Amino acid sequence: MGMPIVAMGLFGLVMPTVEGAALLVVPALVTNIWQAARGPGVLPLARRLWSMLVTLCIGTWLGIGFMTGSAQAWAPAALGAVMALYALMALYAPRFTVPGRHEAWASPAVGLSTGLIAGGTGLFVVPMVPYMSAIGLTKDELIQGLGICFVVCAIALGAALGAHGQITPALAWASALALIPAAVGMYLGQRLRDRLRPETFRRWFLWALVLLGAYMVLRTLTR
Repeated sequence: MGMPIVAMGLFGLVMPTVEGAALLVVPALVTNIWQAARGPGVLPLARRLWSMLVTLCIGTWLGIGFMTGSAQAWAPAALGAVMALYALMALYAPRFTVPGRHEAWASPAVGLSTGLIAGGTGLFVVPMVPYMSAIGLTKDELIQGLGICFVVCAIALGAALGAHGQITPALAWASALALIPAAVGMYLGQRLRDRLRPETFRRWFLWALVLLGAYMVLRTLTR
């Protein structure tokens, strides 16, 4: 979950949001296939989450026009706002639960809204990640379930960008090469994780997202 949100934030500082999203497709897909394959069971989770996965694809397809069309100049501000909102929710929002009887309507609603935001900003974390944490999954199920969702998100985003002519051969090659620094970062992150208290790392990470997101919004508004 850390790589897409950090990468999109940093990409947004130096290139159009749509190019950053295209560069992220291959690293996000490959790393999350590994995450989705580890855990108690892909098929049971896929059956439970299928309606969210379907509407996630639909929402991404519907939302991609914001990032690729005439409003794309505002995409960095939208990206920054989503980053800051996610971090503030993680820091201060009270924990909540979603009873199983509500999943029939909540899952497709969350999938659609997450897809719309992903199509417009390249980020697929809100409201999907808080929702996944609220439906009573075990720790291992949550990690694997997020991996499944992120794989589908990466495929949907890549397909939508490709359909709008935003994935050129040069960007596709650069996205594949981005696997190398992504793998190095994952290795270093695992080493760092062993040296830091989880709550300390989480707090500094989330506040960094708030500041980066706020900067992106202000920079877009003051151009």
